[in-house]
Amino acid sequence: MENPINRTNCPNNIAGEPKAIKLVEDAVNNLYNFQERYFDNHTIEEAAIKIFRVKDVITDTLKTLEEHKDAALKCSRAKYYYQLGRVHNLLPSYSFDAEEALAKAVKLDPHLVPAWNELGECYWKRDNIYEAKMCFEKALVQNKNKVSLRNLSMLLRQEPCKTPDQKVKNVDLGVDLARQAVQLDTTDGASWSVLGNAYLAAFFAIKQNPRTLKQAMSAYAQAEKDPSTRNNPDLHYNKAVAHKYEEEYKQALMSFNRAIERDPSWESPKNKQMQLLTYLNSICDMIENKGKLKIKKINSLLQGLDNKHLGPYDGGLYTAASGQSCRLELIHISQLKDGLNSEKVIIGKVICSVNDEDSVPFTFCMMDKEQTVVSVTVYNLAQGTGVIIGDSVAVPEPYLTHFSFNFSGKDFKFNGLRVDSPLVLVVNGKKLGRDKLASTQLSTFKMAHY
Repeated sequence: MENPINRTNCPNNIAGEPKAIKLVEDAVNNLYNFQERYFDNHTIEEAAIKIFRVKDVITDTLKTLEEHKDAALKCSRAKYYYQLGRVHNLLPSYSFDAEEALAKAVKLDPHLVPAWNELGECYWKRDNIYEAKMCFEKALVQNKNKVSLRNLSMLLRQEPCKTPDQKVKNVDLGVDLARQAVQLDTTDGASWSVLGNAYLAAFFAIKQNPRTLKQAMSAYAQAEKDPSTRNNPDLHYNKAVAHKYEEEYKQALMSFNRAIERDPSWESPKNKQMQLLTYLNSICDMIENKGKLKIKKINSLLQGLDNKHLGPYDGGLYTAASGQSCRLELIHISQLKDGLNSEKVIIGKVICSVNDEDSVPFTFCMMDKEQTVVSVTVYNLAQGTGVIIGDSVAVPEPYLTHFSFNFSGKDFKFNGLRVDSPLVLVVNGKKLGRDKLASTQLSTFKMAHY
């Protein structure tokens, strides 16, 4: 542990705080403020040169630290090396200089909580999750703080797990830790962003529940209120992911745009936006061209479509969304209204599946006897399962959304049904079994810094 210092003997002492250390801290804080609040003083068009400007400020900050090094070291070696480590640790890539300085800081003063957190992030950058976790836990032993809590929340979701149950426990704990971080400071956008990511991870790892997505979106909205995080490209990327699975496609495309604008060199939002556009174009194309099936094939498929394919929904009782038992009324797809169609059922033939590079949701198009076509997205479906062309599918109490929007000069117009559990579907006259229900797994749709 660092030897106690008589601060009155430190050079340039002002108001009980060593001037040299104060100058060093101010310089580093100004660096971080420049990076976090860059777009408060620069236009979006200047995003591409942000990294170069940040590096220039890093160079100037290191010069300032060097100028005051001797005086600062006489007052607090631990604090000086902590601030030096912060400078080297600002960029996303791992820095040996950062690790070296921060390791010195915690060795000199094991009670310096911010240094433990910074060192943990440094270890994390070189994929040393074990050492990173140890750092955050040591910081929490000293003091319950938001930085350690939110870092542990993120780390737990990336920690390798031997069993699916352990993965679920980690994700659950990650949500709890992120909530605790927010409770410590409800104005901190970084903590709100991490909480949003925690909910998004829970959507994939536990259950693909629309309510969980709404919780994520609510957290992201809080994060955007903080000037330090509202222009973070990671925030807009992850928000786009949540919009995509809420089936708010225009908002998803726009959020990807915001991520691209704020970091033009980052390829992930560009790729994911293009994938989503391809997916939406495929749906529109398949609906308009009836799965690209020939008339003879369509007539053959629809010829055998009758009430027997409703299976248990043909005159049997169904537990409706209201909780009441009812008999479902068979209607045509054209008769569906926007939103939940209570106590109704539709039936049709699968005419195509729609490829999506992400594993969630499973998407297909179905056609009824009137040859009306609608897309269907099925969530919580086990990987490797689904329906194929020619299958009959009955959907009870269908939830219809009419999509109509324009993006980059392209119109997207189609009707879609969202099915949150495959267990309600009747395929070829039989209800799907629990073996069709998804087990614990994360989607291939990766979040940023989650």
